[in-house]
Amino acid sequence: MEESERERLEEILEAVTLAADPQQVRDEIAELSALAEQAKRVEDAGAVPGRPAGEAKLSRLKEVLHEQGFFDRQDQRLLLFTEFKDTLDYLVARLKQWGFRVGFIHGGMKPGSRDEPGSRLYAEQQFNDGAVQVLVATEAAGEGINLQCCHILFNYDIPWNPNRLEQRMGRIHRYGQIHDCLIFSFVATNTIEGRVLRKLLDKLQEIRNALDDDAVFNVVGEVLPAAHLERVLRDYYAGRLGDADLEDRLLRDVKEERFREICQHALEGLASKKLNLTMLIERRARAQERRIVPETIARFIREVAPSIPFTLKAVPSLPHTFEPGTTSAALRRFETAGDWRFPALANRYPRLSTDRTVAETHNLEWITPGHPLFEALRRHAVAAAQESWATGACFYSLDHDAPARLDFYRAKVVDGLGDTIHERLFAVEVSDDDLPRLHEPSVLGNLTPAPVPDPLPAIAHKPEDRGWLNQRVLTPFLEEVRAERLAEVDRIKAHIELSLTELIAKEDRLIGRFGEEAERGVEGAAGRLKMAEERQAALMARRERRREELERQRSLTLQNVERLTSILVLPHPERHAPEVQKLRPDSETEAIAMRVVIEYERARGRTVEDVHDKNLGYDLTSLDPTSGELRLIEVKGIAGESGTVCLTPNEKRIAEDRRDCYWLYVVTHCKTQPRLQAPIKDPARLDWHEVKKVDHYYLSIDAMTQPMTVREEQEPYGGGA
Repeated sequence: MEESERERLEEILEAVTLAADPQQVRDEIAELSALAEQAKRVEDAGAVPGRPAGEAKLSRLKEVLHEQGFFDRQDQRLLLFTEFKDTLDYLVARLKQWGFRVGFIHGGMKPGSRDEPGSRLYAEQQFNDGAVQVLVATEAAGEGINLQCCHILFNYDIPWNPNRLEQRMGRIHRYGQIHDCLIFSFVATNTIEGRVLRKLLDKLQEIRNALDDDAVFNVVGEVLPAAHLERVLRDYYAGRLGDADLEDRLLRDVKEERFREICQHALEGLASKKLNLTMLIERRARAQERRIVPETIARFIREVAPSIPFTLKAVPSLPHTFEPGTTSAALRRFETAGDWRFPALANRYPRLSTDRTVAETHNLEWITPGHPLFEALRRHAVAAAQESWATGACFYSLDHDAPARLDFYRAKVVDGLGDTIHERLFAVEVSDDDLPRLHEPSVLGNLTPAPVPDPLPAIAHKPEDRGWLNQRVLTPFLEEVRAERLAEVDRIKAHIELSLTELIAKEDRLIGRFGEEAERGVEGAAGRLKMAEERQAALMARRERRREELERQRSLTLQNVERLTSILVLPHPERHAPEVQKLRPDSETEAIAMRVVIEYERARGRTVEDVHDKNLGYDLTSLDPTSGELRLIEVKGIAGESGTVCLTPNEKRIAEDRRDCYWLYVVTHCKTQPRLQAPIKDPARLDWHEVKKVDHYYLSIDAMTQPMTVREEQEPYGGGA
């Protein structure tokens, strides 16, 4: 039973007796008192110094804790599961006697928050922070608790339901776990249940060795469903099965052939889905390209903190790490917003890092999108920007010879359930001569703040081209999201129809069987028939409800399309100065360099996309479809043998943020016989020189001394002139 259900039943049973007269009641009380005294002696035996522990499980627990070094390593954490609240209290007391910092979670605790002592979330946070070394839990912690800070789990009591055992292991074996998980399960082998369970585990290991497939442990629930185990054990305890019958019934289907069949069906099912490995590699690369890196998050929180104000001191010894002060009331006000879907903010956070590896290695708070502190900082930044958005701003550009305007739009795609499916920011450039042009929002990265001219140029007053916006921007956005959503809904619908229809058919078969038994007068058949009919009705209602929901999820509309702000872009007043002209790339040289690099990458079997006009901070994306390696490539062309290459502020920032996949490709002799020099990974590590007159960075390149850095690229690449 579930923990809460079992506790309610136990409360009822405490008041129940089958005694028929006062003497039987007295006899029953005497027998129960003797049993309680015997149990007390066993419990006390484990706590008497100098005597062998009478509680075998407790004694073995202490031995294993010594073996695993828990008494020596105070930083090593342990999650310990038990079935019963009484056992939890007992273990907490013993562990505290042994000197451990102990916390607990049980069904009598409310969810609460991380700042509310006595709640589940508080206990979880204490364990994650290291304030608690051992967390003892009942099934209340079996779901919804994230404890990947720990990689060792003890099952002090074993639930017979395989799903509940899997839920327990899922608390530590989840995304973010960096260690192999170690699971200990205590089994009393001098009981019939223990012997059967031991044989079951041994048999599963034999089958796993024979099949050489860990999937054996993933399909146990199909061979031994929880309902089957429950039914067999009920018959055993009722005396309808003997010891040999119990073992035979439980282990009858645990055979190599049965597991081989199920595992093979799983593989065939996977193959029938026509898994597109190339598509998965491309999606993984796209996610890698677009992900928000620790450097970006650290820069954001560092720049927004003073405006709150929120004390945030950098920790020099650790990258992207900060020592935060008390959480400001200006941030806590966002908790009361109707759309706040995150845990409550802590009054004060421990040392935090935007880098997951650093946070996990040093037991720090990992702050990232979705963390309540990050979300509060983001909302504060948006709220603080409203006045600036209303008035707009003015910038200088080296790439513009005439004034232009950049309009920033936000649009949402919402489904028939009212859920936001996608939200996107668009930057549209409006000029006097040409049609509007769509840019990436990162276009601002290469612009320099400028004073507002008086009077404003005519472009500042040019009306929006809503027709172009709808046709070229918003409609393609909606269709892109619709295509993804419809494919997703179709996959879900097929699965739901298959699974729920099969479950309904299963209940239908049970209804027929129980109906026949009820007609024959079999005891309990009428009750089982009623329960099966109720389950089938619930499944049919669920299937109909999901069908309706999926149909509404197909209906997509654009909503909340609004212009957030506009900026005026002016030609940079120094753009014609000789020292600045040298920074501006020659279009012909750059085109030659781009062609050489694209040919070089494609010759090595890589998929190349030209993104130079999107102003992303790099010119090309190059994906190896075999290994999945992604390169963000910035291409620079030099007309002769040597010269200088320049990075714009946006390019320099992206190079610093994306060191794992950012590459610099330099092509020399572009006016004669182009030669690709050795590609440079992580160019941000080089000694770039800042240009003071405008925000750019340059590096001298000597083609004759450029070292080769990649084994496969031992020879310079010579393309056509």
